[in-house]
Amino acid sequence: MDQSPDAYRPAEIFRLIETAGVAKAALPLPQMLTLALLAGAFIGFGAAAFTMVMTGADPGFGPARLLGGVVFSLGLILVIVGGAELFTGNALMVMAAVDRRITVAALLRNWAVVYAGNLIGSLGLAAAFALSGLLDGPMGQTAVRIAEAKAAVPAFEAFVRGALCNALVCLAVWLTFGARTAAGRILAILWPISAFVLLGLEHSVANMYLLPQGMFAGAGVSVGEAAANLLWVTLGNILGGAGGVALAYRHAFHGPGGAPPPQEPPRGPA
Repeated sequence: MDQSPDAYRPAEIFRLIETAGVAKAALPLPQMLTLALLAGAFIGFGAAAFTMVMTGADPGFGPARLLGGVVFSLGLILVIVGGAELFTGNALMVMAAVDRRITVAALLRNWAVVYAGNLIGSLGLAAAFALSGLLDGPMGQTAVRIAEAKAAVPAFEAFVRGALCNALVCLAVWLTFGARTAAGRILAILWPISAFVLLGLEHSVANMYLLPQGMFAGAGVSVGEAAANLLWVTLGNILGGAGGVALAYRHAFHGPGGAPPPQEPPRGPA
């Protein structure tokens, strides 16, 4: 195994991520679903912490949102370092599908199972917070404002915000594959994720938690409105991650000019 302390080069990152995509597609269904449930809960913990940080602050603007983004990064840190299957990060599997290392059916199977698992994990955590009593006070009032603001975003704007968001999320995942240590991976996650929260972009799995959390706290958001938000944000996430990052890097590094794969075993699910 290569023991160099330097970060992997971009062409090497491409090979590592493509190999990881093959491993993700081959996961047995029970393992894939379990890891997806965990990822939904992990992102939910980050979103819950974000909600508490924004309590007493303006949730829409200002430096407090940067702190909120730093706290929200907990979710992806748990996913990457702890190991879990996150729908938005799995947009990068498109590289392996385009290079025919996995089938389109295997890609769509992973996306469907992981999306469902993320949703169940997020809903379960939101219900747990509702039962905890924490949403009965100021945190609940913030949860209501967050959910109602998300549900009010027009469809096309939600789509564009979703695309921009997952470009940053997939770039964060890309950077973690360049790091050789857990500390390096955490630092790689911190800045892109903080930026997307600071900018008010839309992440489907975060919304799977934030919308139900607000609804449990009494937000005036219907199930239909929440589903519509998730639909447009999810489509945007796919475009931004699969098209904006995965296919762009695949075009840049595929072929004779790409570096050979570094001698490191595939990392755990992310």
